[in-house]
Amino acid sequence: MNNEVERINLDDYIQTGEGGTALTYTHKDGRSLAKLYNPGFEADRAKAEFLTARTVYELGIPSPEPYRLITDGERSGAEYELIKGKRSFTRIISQEPERLEEISLKFARMARELHRVEADTSRLRSYKQGIERFYREKDLVPEDYKQHALKFLETVPDTPRCVHGDLHIGNIITDGKRDLWIDVGEFAYGVPEWDLALLWTMCHNMPDNRVQHIFHITHEQMKAHWDFFFPAYLGTRDPQVIDEATKRLLPYYATKVPYIFDMVFSAPMPDAALQRIGKLWG
Repeated sequence: MNNEVERINLDDYIQTGEGGTALTYTHKDGRSLAKLYNPGFEADRAKAEFLTARTVYELGIPSPEPYRLITDGERSGAEYELIKGKRSFTRIISQEPERLEEISLKFARMARELHRVEADTSRLRSYKQGIERFYREKDLVPEDYKQHALKFLETVPDTPRCVHGDLHIGNIITDGKRDLWIDVGEFAYGVPEWDLALLWTMCHNMPDNRVQHIFHITHEQMKAHWDFFFPAYLGTRDPQVIDEATKRLLPYYATKVPYIFDMVFSAPMPDAALQRIGKLWG
């Protein structure tokens, strides 16, 4: 493993993917994949993601091997093992919509397995503490919203179990033999509600045009995905249990969304959105 940043020549690569925060490029030799963050993202963040990816890989969690830190002179990122013939779970649903239930149930099994893995707390950060720092160090939400969030965080345990941090079906790829987690920059330890709340938000509150741009499927398919996923994750189809479990996610959603919005857009959430979400505090 090399922790020194190496400059790459993009003439040696072909752009093959676009996400919310980065572009991906496949090397023409067919052996590696470069991920470069969008302009404005700090080099330190790319390095942190690379080191986290190494930790995830070395914990035995199925994921592509991270090779090296890179830059194209303007953007920072890292280079990873290229998984030939891969498709994301969302791409499969887009191309083969009849497999939505199958893929959603497989995703539920993988999420459960991930959340059972004991984290290396010496190499991974606490997700709870990261959210706390956001509220204490940045002035991006109204004071009453901040105090509600901090009060809620006092009740959240710092469970030493793995959480992905950006859990959704676009972040698993498969070559038909291996199913692998990707985009592990937010990987941390904590309670699984941090992951489940974000997925619930994406499946219910993300605008249709953004869902289609990022995931290549429709908003209706995302909602259907949740309806397959969550009962399978919980291990029950009891409506009362599912309803109670969903309600437990809401304060995690309210606490996490301003943090995610700042990370993706480098800006505070609009006041109207915060007022709507703030109603969850009661």
